[in-house]
Amino acid sequence: METTDIVIAGGGAAGLMAAAQAAQRGRKVILLEKGPSVGEKIRISGGGRCNFTNIHCAPNRYISKNPHFCKSALARYTQHDFIALVKKHDIAYHEKTLGQLFCDGKSQQIIDMLLKECEGADVRVGQEINAIDKTDNGFILDVNGDDIACEKLVIATGGPSIPKMGATNYAYEIARQFGHNIITPRAALVPLTFTDDVLNLARELSGISVDPARVSYEDTSFDEAVLFTHRGLSGPAILQISSYWNEGDEITVNLCPSFDAFVALKNARKTDGKKQIATLVSQWLPQRIADKICPAGTIADAPDEKLSAVAQKINAWKFKPNGTEGYRTAEVTRGGIDTDEISSKTFESKKTPGLYFIGECVDVTGWLGGYNFQWAWSSGWCAGQVL
Repeated sequence: METTDIVIAGGGAAGLMAAAQAAQRGRKVILLEKGPSVGEKIRISGGGRCNFTNIHCAPNRYISKNPHFCKSALARYTQHDFIALVKKHDIAYHEKTLGQLFCDGKSQQIIDMLLKECEGADVRVGQEINAIDKTDNGFILDVNGDDIACEKLVIATGGPSIPKMGATNYAYEIARQFGHNIITPRAALVPLTFTDDVLNLARELSGISVDPARVSYEDTSFDEAVLFTHRGLSGPAILQISSYWNEGDEITVNLCPSFDAFVALKNARKTDGKKQIATLVSQWLPQRIADKICPAGTIADAPDEKLSAVAQKINAWKFKPNGTEGYRTAEVTRGGIDTDEISSKTFESKKTPGLYFIGECVDVTGWLGGYNFQWAWSSGWCAGQVL
């Protein structure tokens, strides 16, 4: 039987960070990745350039049943710490929008950086964990039919989002095996889908975007781009609100959040009364959208009631999505392993000593734009300090 100090299950962002930190502390680490290579979600992220963190990372940009849980890790290993690591490895990067940091080159640079940091760890791919048993001294894992004994076990296998990348519910299965509660997982940062009128409109306007639009749900709103697609609505603002939206509820889209369309339409009577309503609105929105939401007729001939109806479609378009595109296109998973049963400082299970959960499998979900990678770096780093 092979023995080691630590086994880390999962070769994604959090697992690689934890392996690097533990190995640099002199611990004997084996990292097991089920797939043929590590860091696959890193590789495809950001259009292949990896949106590796966000300069605006803060606890209020994360969703969890316990909003305080993420505070310790984010404070102890910050976005600035990861940026310093990127600089140490001479990786050129740039800020795109809203604090999002991307590599100038390819995402592979981040993977290579993490592997270099992991030089003291034994990183293995194509490793299937068939069973995990608790012992008096730690754990025994059946890996590809062979046993590995370890003192400490870290689960960093993520959530079920993007199954084509090999994502599964494995972390939840292990958590349940050891008595942990799971906050119901669901797709997050995912396009919304619709039926009937909204779907037909989206299809007719497919390919058109409005930037910025304000998408709101309850007390939360995002001012970013909205994209019409043949399946419904997507774009950053929709992906962001999808993490908050609950099925059956209504969302609101403001296509012109910088001004009051009703006031602007009424004022236009004095200066542009002869213009068609759609012609005026096309100054604010793409022509195809204006043609769809505006009735025929001039501004001068339209009563307040008609202008108010147009303004409502511009500033307060309300509708109910019928669902999301699901894990197939979701960037992350909301929900996961209940943080009440995990240490916010070490990420060790409060139920099973020596067992740790880090990264996406935990009930912490960040905004779009590098926040989820920062959670992986922060949670992985914190666990790595105590393993």
